[in-house]
Amino acid sequence: MSEDLQQKLALMRAQYHQQLPQRLADVEAHWRQLSKNGKQAAEAGQQLLRLLHNLAGSGASFGFPQITEIARGLENALGDHLRDKKPKLTADDVAMVEQALRQLHEVARKPLMGAATRKVPAVQASGSHVRDPATRRLIYLADDDVELGKALALQIHQFGFDVRGFTRLQDLLRAIKGKSPTAIIMDMEFPEGKYAGPEAIQAIQAGRSQPLPVIYVTSYDEFEARLKAVRASCDGYFVKPVDVGDLIDRLDILLPQQEVEPYRIMIVDDSVALAEFNALTLQQAGMETRVVTDSAQALQQLDDFSPELILMDMYMPGCNGGELAQIIRQQPAFVSIPIVFLSAERDVTKQLAAMRRGGDDFLIKPIDPEHLVASVSIRSERYRALRSLMIRDGLTGLLNHSRIEEELQIEMSRAEREGTPLAFVMVDLDHFKSVNDTYGHQVGDRVLRSLARLLKERMRRTDRIGRYGGEEFAIVLPNTDSAQAVDVMDKVRVAFSRIVHRAEQDEFNVTMSCGIAVYRPGETHAGLSKVADDALYQAKHGGRNKVV
Repeated sequence: MSEDLQQKLALMRAQYHQQLPQRLADVEAHWRQLSKNGKQAAEAGQQLLRLLHNLAGSGASFGFPQITEIARGLENALGDHLRDKKPKLTADDVAMVEQALRQLHEVARKPLMGAATRKVPAVQASGSHVRDPATRRLIYLADDDVELGKALALQIHQFGFDVRGFTRLQDLLRAIKGKSPTAIIMDMEFPEGKYAGPEAIQAIQAGRSQPLPVIYVTSYDEFEARLKAVRASCDGYFVKPVDVGDLIDRLDILLPQQEVEPYRIMIVDDSVALAEFNALTLQQAGMETRVVTDSAQALQQLDDFSPELILMDMYMPGCNGGELAQIIRQQPAFVSIPIVFLSAERDVTKQLAAMRRGGDDFLIKPIDPEHLVASVSIRSERYRALRSLMIRDGLTGLLNHSRIEEELQIEMSRAEREGTPLAFVMVDLDHFKSVNDTYGHQVGDRVLRSLARLLKERMRRTDRIGRYGGEEFAIVLPNTDSAQAVDVMDKVRVAFSRIVHRAEQDEFNVTMSCGIAVYRPGETHAGLSKVADDALYQAKHGGRNKVV
């Protein structure tokens, strides 16, 4: 846990302790109101239960277990009368409440002691990584064939790797002493000998606590060469001429992920202090959080934040958790998102009643930080895995047609609301039918995966990329005007045209055409899609391999 987060949590605990006298004064004021008759007393009773419920849920979380214990006992005792409208409180009941209130004040007066929280383990989110061009992975490529080395380096570079080429082994060894790469691509033969490459790798790996990944690209296909490579250190072996798509697939498997998207958790709770406390607890475990204290703002925040789990209090003013869960479930885009109630409610019948309205699970306040992190991360991981199967294209890993359409609608609503630019892009491979007819669908699929991988490398984390169907792709670019969209897509077009694809002994290039539409306020989803499609049509019939 970082010092900054530790300090924030400690400060929140101190603030909670400082606010306790006022919270208890509010509880006592509403308790006194109960002696009056009529509507005012009824309202005071419901408010009293809500205040006690909040204390029961928050006390132990901030390091005050006695507050939770006493407040829960009071809530249960008074709830039987106020919620279920049982007979009037007896003298013994009143004495019990007065005694409990005195105990609460005694706890609040005690000086603040001890630590507020303990460290919880960080969570490693699962899912696809997101690469940033500023942190491209460094690859050292050693091949004494200058032209072949340059050509292969150019191909690999298109997929977001920073490639440095070497034609002499001594230069490679010197460079590694200065800065280690994330992987080495090595030829077998150099002027020093037929197997000088593996011999150099043995020298490089000697004494390293963590061996560097090594892939051999060579013209030798015999058993002896493969054995030499394996004995030296071999994580991949490709015979020239190499298909760059297969090579990139191997690099993606070998190299560590540069960045993993953290789980996104939305917390809905009218208690600002407790919501922020739980948010910090999840943040220290590596998650991204969004706090919503007004249930009326939940739907807008869902659109903006796109959480992978909603952590929701059950009792909130204006709209309780069960009602809000039902409202969320009525939105097609949020039918499958996990909703976990976090509440001090211990009545199983009431828990089940809330879950029937749209909840997936129920956690009881106060909750141990490790238990909270584990529960949230397990459900988020499962949702991410299932969501990926539902919304992603099996061949390319990109969003499928229906999901990219949903993403476009979400971003159009945001652009309308915030007055920000938005570009929608349609991409189509040129003469792709002839690729399938000439080389077969298996080769065609490799071409599609190459473009998909290139798009993922070149687009930002906030961009949305989908396979529209066949050889058509769609991209949603938030906060992007026409000039920016043309610039980025033209760079992708040029990069893709440079990729050499292989089919047995044949080599070929494929180009792409691109149509861009920029959102105008008030424009419909169908209208924006048609503009992008029309622009793509112009690109295709204007000579192809261009952006319109």
